[in-house]
Amino acid sequence: MGDSAPTTNPKPRTPNPRQAKTWDKAKRLSALLSELQARRCTTADLARRFDVGQRSIQRDIDALRRMGHDVVEHAGQAYSIPRNGTLLRPAEALAAYAAIRLAHHHSPALNSHYRHALHSISMALPERIRHTLNASVKDTGATPFAERQMEQVAAAWMDGRVLNFDYRRPNGELETGNELCVYFIEISRDNLAPYVIGLERRRRGQVRTFKLSRMANLSLHQDTYEPDPDFDPKAFLSDAWGVIGSENPLTVTVRFAAEAAYRVLEGGFPNATLIRRDGCVEVEFRAGTDRTGLPRELMPFLLGWGPRAEVLSPPHVREAWLAELRETLARYDTPPAQNTA
Repeated sequence: MGDSAPTTNPKPRTPNPRQAKTWDKAKRLSALLSELQARRCTTADLARRFDVGQRSIQRDIDALRRMGHDVVEHAGQAYSIPRNGTLLRPAEALAAYAAIRLAHHHSPALNSHYRHALHSISMALPERIRHTLNASVKDTGATPFAERQMEQVAAAWMDGRVLNFDYRRPNGELETGNELCVYFIEISRDNLAPYVIGLERRRRGQVRTFKLSRMANLSLHQDTYEPDPDFDPKAFLSDAWGVIGSENPLTVTVRFAAEAAYRVLEGGFPNATLIRRDGCVEVEFRAGTDRTGLPRELMPFLLGWGPRAEVLSPPHVREAWLAELRETLARYDTPPAQNTA
């Protein structure tokens, strides 16, 4: 092979302000279309939403008309755009909407993704219901950090690309250079936060669970991977109270007092077996454990019942439960100091 001609570094391209402005408007038109399909909006509402003047919004609405969208004008400078529904039946759409709305309001890590999903689901419902539902969605003001992380995770999973990232462990230690083959995404029932499950191939060579908000510096590796045909998310999460599966799950027996029995008997708890005893209710919870052998995801749930729940077994879980209660009592069982100033 002959010598190649010397190469020179190309000069950096100067950003074109006109192109940037055109791109911003294109993105705004797409978002505006989604908003108007989701609910009836005034030009003042939209101007605040997109941080532009009302005249700009009016020009955008005219542009949507020229693009062929059926923009309906209502009293008070309000507009909407009809759209055909999805394949979801009404009850299914309402159930899905309620679940995503819960996640949006109580764990707004994926704020705009949740919001867009809510808009899409609402299209399966009549306009009068759709507008009421979407008017109930509050702007949480969440930062787009986790949203960008989720986009990288989604790209890795959809394209079968290995995901590079650093991870901030709960103790503050930064674990760098992780390489993950994404297998699954799960929302924790405990905190409604998104978690990523997959084969971490560089450090431990095993399936691990990572909290999305602790993942940083995400990028797509050049390597691709094939899904593991033996990975079963249902089996992996079968003993998880939230998102932590375990090869060594255990059964925790808890007695609930009579005043809490009615709530326990309503059910809705995963991996639970109920036994009635003299007005009280005993429940056997099966839960995954961490490296110390404790069911960390189950503990906050048990402590949340206060004096209405008593951990009976196994002994090391009962002792950990009692230790939390004793420490709380020791720390706060003292009247606050009076301000004599």
